[in-house]
Amino acid sequence: MTLSNLDRRHFLRLGGALSLLGGAAPFALQLAASGAASAAGASDYKAIVCIFLVGGNDGSNTVLATDDDSWGRYFAARNTGVDPIALMPVGTAPTPAGQVSPITNSLVLANTPPTWGGVLPIVPNVAQPIPLGTNASVRTFALHPFMGPVQSLFNRQRLAIVANVGPLTQPITKSQFLAGGVPVPRNLFSHNDQQSTWQSGAIEGARVGWGGAMADKVIGANGVNTEFTTIAPYNSSLFLTGLSVDPYVVNVGVLPAIVTSPNYDYDVVRDTTSTSDLANDYGAVVSQSINSAGKLNNAVSQGAAATIPAPPKYVSPGGAVSQVNALAVQLQTVARIIAAAPQLGIGRQVFFVTLERFDTHAGQNATQPDLLGQLAQALDYFDATLTNIGGADLSALVTTFTASEFGRTFTSNGSGTDHAWGSHHFVMGGAVKGGNIYGQYPTLGVDQLGFDNPDMAGNVLIPTTALDQYGATLGAWFGVGSSDLATIFPNLANFDSDNLGFV
Repeated sequence: MTLSNLDRRHFLRLGGALSLLGGAAPFALQLAASGAASAAGASDYKAIVCIFLVGGNDGSNTVLATDDDSWGRYFAARNTGVDPIALMPVGTAPTPAGQVSPITNSLVLANTPPTWGGVLPIVPNVAQPIPLGTNASVRTFALHPFMGPVQSLFNRQRLAIVANVGPLTQPITKSQFLAGGVPVPRNLFSHNDQQSTWQSGAIEGARVGWGGAMADKVIGANGVNTEFTTIAPYNSSLFLTGLSVDPYVVNVGVLPAIVTSPNYDYDVVRDTTSTSDLANDYGAVVSQSINSAGKLNNAVSQGAAATIPAPPKYVSPGGAVSQVNALAVQLQTVARIIAAAPQLGIGRQVFFVTLERFDTHAGQNATQPDLLGQLAQALDYFDATLTNIGGADLSALVTTFTASEFGRTFTSNGSGTDHAWGSHHFVMGGAVKGGNIYGQYPTLGVDQLGFDNPDMAGNVLIPTTALDQYGATLGAWFGVGSSDLATIFPNLANFDSDNLGFV
């Protein structure tokens, strides 16, 4: 049986995504055909790095509004249940384990919020507008107590915050959302569908992600080698898949020298006697992939790429023992490939890395803080690494941003939070206009006693910044033209601004 070209292509893509060269080999089978390599100078290089927080990060405990009105409504909504998730105010000293917290009047156990100290204040360079429903003369902000490195990055203008981002078809008000007369993205609150929507703009089943689509648009103009244009440690990614490029999957950590096996003739896989198009195609891809793995492995094993330091182990501010920070290790691999880009003849690259376990329906106090601490340490490590690669500061050539399938409910369910919509995200890099919050940070609080929050339906934040705007701003910096951005992000024309200005 002969498969259609489309089916064969996707079969091969799936096969390669699931096939590794072995535990000691660093690179998986690459499925895209190689483009002609053309050397690109360092000044031509740009990379986008997506850090996907898998499970739906609770943005309300990540970036907080601390003016009296906002904090009072936040604390009232979250200081409830058997294991309250409300954080302590700015300036609160850590309370020793086993004592009674004067704020919550409950027993303080190890690794619960009162032992962490208060939230970490940040002051944006430009004051945030006061939205309807917020009773404050000045809006003030803070970060989770475990995010000290992010506080430093923000203060040093290395990192920006984009407030209340989510997928939107068009701007929507609370009354429109509740009435159901305005279109919204399909299957809100579904993990699989919203992971797909954040990565591609469409629900599960989509085949092209916006990272891959942007790579498609710049690849010809920059003469980039398509083999290593979109790269993901561990697993393939919808975000990285374009029409012309497919993700190249790599293992992470310390990369050995070229992987070879003198006892195996990879060309035999081609099976020139076979009449099966699929077998011949697969054999050709395997043979090419072995060569590609050797090429990439060789490039990252010498020169500046080989000097990239390993990240330090993560030690939780809550007192947990040190552990390997898996996200930082992925970013070490990304840094090594970036360092090798001139040798590989690459002018544009898109990377996708992940940090998992953000689905905190229960036990949020035991899970989210350490995840945010790992994220903070990994961002700090990656920024410091990029500022000194072989003596050169490449940080202005790389923009890193966070994404997650959705935010979480503003109210607690007793010990955690449930699936919601809008959330807050970080953007980092030497080209980022850091030290600011972009987009409108929303009014906080659930409706009660005459208070009607225009930014929240029930306990769900309605996004005030569209995912299309977020992605298009990154794409414009990456070199994608406005007409192409309008194709990649078809809802962009429905919003007043197609560039948020953070980079």
